[in-house]
Amino acid sequence: MAWLDLLRGIAALVVALHHATYYFTPRLRAGMVDWFDPGLYGVLVFFLVSGYIVPASLERHGRVRSFWISRLTRIYPLLTLACAAMLLPFLLGVRDLRAGLSAYEPVTAVLAHATMLQDVLGVPNVINVLWTLSYEMIFYLLVVAFFVTGIHRRSGPIAVVLVSVAVLAGGLLPMAALTRTAGVWPVVALTTLVMALAIAGAVSRHPVARTAGGIAGGVLGVVLLLTNGRVGPWEGLVILSAMFTGTALYRAEHGQISRRAAAVSAGLVLTGAIVAGVWHAEMGMSPAQADAFQVYWVGSVLLAGLTFAAGWALRHRRIPAWLTALGTISFSLYLLHPVLLMLNDQFLGTPDHDDGVRLGLFVLTLVAVSALTYRYVELPFQRLGRRLNGRPAARPAAAPVPVPSEPAP
Repeated sequence: MAWLDLLRGIAALVVALHHATYYFTPRLRAGMVDWFDPGLYGVLVFFLVSGYIVPASLERHGRVRSFWISRLTRIYPLLTLACAAMLLPFLLGVRDLRAGLSAYEPVTAVLAHATMLQDVLGVPNVINVLWTLSYEMIFYLLVVAFFVTGIHRRSGPIAVVLVSVAVLAGGLLPMAALTRTAGVWPVVALTTLVMALAIAGAVSRHPVARTAGGIAGGVLGVVLLLTNGRVGPWEGLVILSAMFTGTALYRAEHGQISRRAAAVSAGLVLTGAIVAGVWHAEMGMSPAQADAFQVYWVGSVLLAGLTFAAGWALRHRRIPAWLTALGTISFSLYLLHPVLLMLNDQFLGTPDHDDGVRLGLFVLTLVAVSALTYRYVELPFQRLGRRLNGRPAARPAAAPVPVPSEPAP
């Protein structure tokens, strides 16, 4: 698993640097994004890694209940802390929430974020990077649906179907159709109810309830993905196809499907992702914007695929401990860097020129804070999840260490 930690660490740092360079080195950033979007690249690597290992965590234990406990104790404690840190300045009257979130009813905003589906519920993300968690949650719902119906090993065909729909129909599907028609609150309330019932059914010991709950969750995820996303449906479909491609590669690695089948599906998904981005980029964009998007979309998709392939090629090599340690704290790196950037902007301000020294100090501070939150927030709740699932808890560590772990979104 060390190679997965390596990829997670790289992806988290790249996303953090992508946002930090807005503040500290804007000129340097401007010269790079003409052909490559670091944020898009980083999250695509994350999605591939999640696709590779998350379904395996469900299938390894064979219990949907254990899967949801693992996911909830893995994500929600740090997510709650990060959201609270972003809300505190607003509650103190120091600064407003991002993207107009303060205009929404508090119950609506809280419920939407509690489901982690806020990006497909018409509610702005309280932290900019949280949009990826919505697609992680849809992936979880689909993984459970496929598991309870017994088709979970068809990851390659599923990935190909998703990217095919992205290419052929992704530009025809509506955006935010449900919330425009019914309103944000009804959609959020209904989604929360259906999701709660779906998970409750899926973790049931009764076969009919388990199957019905799993299918209901999968249908909910698909409906929101295809009709109510903030981004174009084609992009959401590409994201899901990338995740199931990661799953197909895991199955090939462990002899569940042939490597040839996995390679063919991966090649089709890569081709389809590029075609979808190039074809649908013209929708809602000026010609100049579309041209720029097409260039950095293709560059980012190709580089993400090559990065994952390089990591896979190194899977039997010894990875330096400090690199795998970055992977261990990658979820903290990912969630907390916007919080630290907000604090920097509030108390220190933004430099009027490229300042590499401040950028370096920011990265060192981020790594130190992330090590602390991993040790004192993430790790204790991961142990709790293991205890709830009846597995031995890991021994405490003095500092983040490279351990086999499920990847953070």
